[in-house]
Order: sequence, then C-alpha cells, then structure tokens
Amino acid sequence: MTERLTEEEREITHSIIGASIEIHRTLGPGLLESAYEECLAYELAERGLRVERQPGRPVVYKAVKLAVAYRPDLVVERTVVVELKTVERFIPVHTAQLLTYLKLEGLRVGLLLNFNSVLLMNGIQRVVL
Repeated sequence: MTERLTEEEREITHSIIGASIEIHRTLGPGLLESAYEECLAYELAERGLRVERQPGRPVVYKAVKLAVAYRPDLVVERTVVVELKTVERFIPVHTAQLLTYLKLEGLRVGLLLNFNSVLLMNGIQRVVL
C-alpha cells in the first residue's frame, strides 16, 4: 500500500488524528467505542468538517440489493473512512474490514483508531489504497 496522499487527504487525516488525540488526552482509554465515536464526530464538526456517522450502505449481491450491508463508523468529507476500536491491539481482520469499506465506498484513505491504547499514537493505523 502506497502512502501517497493528496493535500486534501493529508489535511483531513491530520484533523482527524489531532481531534482523536485531544479526545484521548481528555477522556483516556476505557470507554465504549460509541462514546469515542460521538466525541470524534462532535470534534470534527466543530472543526468545520462534514461527518457521516454510521451511514448504512447497501451492497448488491447477485442482483439482490441488500438494504444495509455495512456501516462504517465515520466517513469524513466523503474522503476518509474512520473505524474506531477499543481493543487490546489491532488484528488483521480490523485492517481487512477497513479495506473492504474503502473499496465499497470507492475511497482511498482510511484510519483505524484504537482508543484503548495507553498512548493513542500507538493505536493509529493509516491505510491508503
């Protein structure tokens, strides 16, 4: 996976990471994923970014449209998919989930954020298609 980001992608991911660090410094680890999601959506909106929370997306499978087949945690500015976790550590299925969401959304950039990390910087994984 190449790490070549456009200027817009770089600015958006920078804002997401900055907001996430602020939330983690304030609240620390140990809360439910939904609490961090709510806070991050609020922080990003406060920073002037357009955020979709848990947008239900359809998938067409063998000519059958499944009304809500997946729900990314956040889609920011129709540019970056954000998946939040509160786990001991990332495992390969977390990355696979984000890759699937990126492909289905037709986007290139995603962030996995693990708010259960003692230091959030150790719980950030950027994925670029």
